[in-house]
Amino acid sequence: MTATTIPPVESYAPGTVTRAPEGSLSGSASLLLGLGAVSLLGSLGGYFMLDHDTQEHFQFSYLVSYMFTLSLALGALFFVLVQHVARAGWSIVVRRIAENMTASFVALFVLFIPVILFSDTLFAHWMHADLDPKSPGFDALIAAKSGYLNKPFFFSRAAAYFAIWLGLAWFFRSRSLAQDENGNPAVSLTLARTSAPGLILFGLAITFAAFDWMMSLNPHWFSTMFGVTYFAGAEMSFLALLALFCLWLRKKQLLSVVNTEHYHDIGKLMFAFMVFWSYVNFSQYFLIQYADLPEETVWFQARRLGNWPLVGAALVIGHFMVPFVFLLSRHIKRSRLTLAVAAVFLLFMHWVDMHFVIMPNHADHFSLSWFDVTTLLGTLCVFLGLTVRGVASTNLIPVRDPKLRESMRFVNI
Repeated sequence: MTATTIPPVESYAPGTVTRAPEGSLSGSASLLLGLGAVSLLGSLGGYFMLDHDTQEHFQFSYLVSYMFTLSLALGALFFVLVQHVARAGWSIVVRRIAENMTASFVALFVLFIPVILFSDTLFAHWMHADLDPKSPGFDALIAAKSGYLNKPFFFSRAAAYFAIWLGLAWFFRSRSLAQDENGNPAVSLTLARTSAPGLILFGLAITFAAFDWMMSLNPHWFSTMFGVTYFAGAEMSFLALLALFCLWLRKKQLLSVVNTEHYHDIGKLMFAFMVFWSYVNFSQYFLIQYADLPEETVWFQARRLGNWPLVGAALVIGHFMVPFVFLLSRHIKRSRLTLAVAAVFLLFMHWVDMHFVIMPNHADHFSLSWFDVTTLLGTLCVFLGLTVRGVASTNLIPVRDPKLRESMRFVNI
């Protein structure tokens, strides 16, 4: 060992479990992946037995499930990037879980194929728009946006987004895993320097992906805040999942190094992004309500039909008021049970939010069908199964990160 090599955690913290015993997580990974595959295959098989109108509903439901699951991976990628750029010490013991979540982008790229196949229906408003000014169905606004909203550019942008996400996920995870072997402290400095431009690319990709895959469902409406709202919900839901994942591993006696202090910080960040989501959504609503411009209010008009106002009210209460009061106390965030309750509840509310954003473009009332459940189970279980498989095949924590000792001794303020 050279003077510049970081010793493994076992040298200063004997008895620390750094790797899951062989086979201890394989059953869980196989179960999740099997359930995901069965759910997706069953969903797609049942799709061809539906009538035309119900098939359209299925396509929008799949998009809801996909954007929900994608948000978890995107939240994990942002977490990894921001911890490196801040050179944070407290998060080292939970960062490897986030890194393994980002490894699922390959599967998410494959799961995006149905969105491509359904694109003629999902984005029919602009994909099949008549751009002839002399045509009676000519839409001047869509024609003005045709330079951006056209099939070749749309699919090219999608490829660029995944290239950015896959590239960032691979770069940061692979080097973090390599540091486990070589103990080179320079790796941490390289990752910290690279994470700043990585955050810029990440911000652009998630913003325009939200524009393309959700906001363009109604091309007559636009909001520059839309990408930020999706990002805020994505990070909040990832933090909720991170808390649950750590608690699950702790129950299996695999991640006892994550203690009450770390759960407290995860809870604080989850609370912060929940409030941030509420702030951005209120700001968007306030500005649109105040300006009262037809090209902006059309989004809210669609959500005043049927029982959608009840869903909107549920988001105000369940996505902000209830969790705000519940998570305000430090005792709630430091209790594993109450933190788990809050995490499950916020994940559910994030799914409701995705439903509220996407489904009114198709249906004038809120309703649930069997494929709302099966498509969500399919995409989510594949994501979780691959994450568990990644956790089983790597060290549970970055065993030679230069700030690991600081993270293990972390005390909250």
